[in-house]
Amino acid sequence: MTDTPLENDLPSPDDPEGLEEVPADTPAEDPQAPLLVLRDGLPAVVETDAGLAEVSAAIAAGSGPVAIDAERASGYRYSSRAYLIQLRREGSGTWLVDPIPLSTLAPLAEALEGVEWILHAATQDLPCLREVGLRPSSLFDTELAGRLLNYPRVGLATLVETVLGQRMRKEHSAADWSTRPLPESWLEYAALDVEVLVELRDHLADELESSGKAEWATQEFAHLLDFEPTVRQEAWRRTSGVHRLRGRRALGAARALWEARDRVAAERDVTPGRILPDSAIVAAATALPTDRRSLLATQGFHGRGASRYAATWVDALQRVAAMPEDELPARAPRGDGPPHPRTWADRDPVADRRFRAARESMLNIAEAHQVPVENLITPDYVRRLMWDPPSTREAADLATAVRERLTAYGARPWQQELVVGALTGAILAADEEPTEQTPQESLGG
Repeated sequence: MTDTPLENDLPSPDDPEGLEEVPADTPAEDPQAPLLVLRDGLPAVVETDAGLAEVSAAIAAGSGPVAIDAERASGYRYSSRAYLIQLRREGSGTWLVDPIPLSTLAPLAEALEGVEWILHAATQDLPCLREVGLRPSSLFDTELAGRLLNYPRVGLATLVETVLGQRMRKEHSAADWSTRPLPESWLEYAALDVEVLVELRDHLADELESSGKAEWATQEFAHLLDFEPTVRQEAWRRTSGVHRLRGRRALGAARALWEARDRVAAERDVTPGRILPDSAIVAAATALPTDRRSLLATQGFHGRGASRYAATWVDALQRVAAMPEDELPARAPRGDGPPHPRTWADRDPVADRRFRAARESMLNIAEAHQVPVENLITPDYVRRLMWDPPSTREAADLATAVRERLTAYGARPWQQELVVGALTGAILAADEEPTEQTPQESLGG
C-alpha cells in the first residue's frame, strides 16, 4: 500500500471554519511490540496466465473474506495503475500478482465474485483495481472502520500495532513499484500489507458491533462500492504558488504551462512534477518570457524537462501573450458551490448565523458519539445546506426537506438520523434577529 498520495488523492483545500480535522498518522513506535513477519514465507510473483489460473483456483477454494491491496507508482508515474496486487484468504495463503504482463485478470475476478474484500483505505485502491477488471460485491475498509471507532491514528501500521500489538515495516511505502524486477525486500513489505488484514477486520468488526456502530459501517462500506475519484475542475489552480501570481495573463500562463506539462507527462507516463516543478511554472508565469533564451534564463525555471521541452513551454507562453483578455482565466475559480464561509458575515449575515450554529452542533454531536466530525457528515454538505436552505420554515416540512437535500448530496441514513434535527434547528434559529446584550448579560451577570 503506497502511502504517497496521488494527485487526485490530495486533501481538500484549507478549511478554516473547523469542520475537517483529520489527524496526521505519525505515531511513536513501541519498540517492545514484535515485528510482523510472514507466516508462510514469501510467495513468488505470479506473472503468467497459467500462474493466474493457479491463484484463482486457490482463492476460490479458500474460505471467508479476502484481503486485497495494490501497489501503485505514485510520485513516479502519471497513471494510477496497479503494478502489484496482493491477496490473502484463509485456506488460500498469500499471493502476489503482477498485472502488467497478464493478458486478463478475468479468472481472478470470477474467483472473487461474491467474496467480501478487506481493504485499507479503499478509495486509494478501488480505482486501479477496477481498471484491471476487479470490482468488489461487498467490502470492509479497515481504515474507515478505525475512523468510525474514533481511533486517533488510522494508518495500517498504526492500527496493526494498536489493535494487534505488532509492528509493521514502513521503509518501502514510497517506492517506485513500476520497477522491474521488484526487489525481494519490497515484495516482503507488500505481502505484509495483507498478512493480518483478516485478523484486523475481525477485531474492528467486533468493536463496531459492541459500540453500536456496525450499521454505520455497513452503510459506509456499501457507499464505497460506487466510489469514483473526484474530477477536479480547473486543476491547474492547485499549482503550488499560483496564488502569488498577479494579473490574468500570468494566470493564463500558469494554466497553459500546466496543461502542456500534463500532456507531456501523460504521454511519457511520468508524474508531472518530475518533468517541470510547480515552482518553475510560477517563475515562468511571473516573468512571461516568449523565447527560448529568455525562458531558460528565467530565475527559478528549472527541472528535468525545462530545456528538453523548451519549445513546448515557449509555444504555450506565446499563445498566452497573444490571447485576448476575455479568454484569460478569472482571478477567482469557477465553482457551483457556496462562497467561502469566511465571507458570509458580510455577504449574508443570516447564512453566517446558520452556518455557525450548524458547525457548533456538528462538533457537539461528533463528540457525543465519538466519531470524527468529517465522518459524521461531509463538511461540504453542511456549507451548501446552510448557504441555500429549503424555503419552508414549518418545522416538520423543513426537517423533511433537509433530509431530502442530504440524501441528494449523498449522506447516508445513519448520518441523517444524527444531524437532521440539529441542522433544521440551526436554520430556524438563524432567522431570528439576535438580541443585543448588555455588558452584564454578555459576561453572565
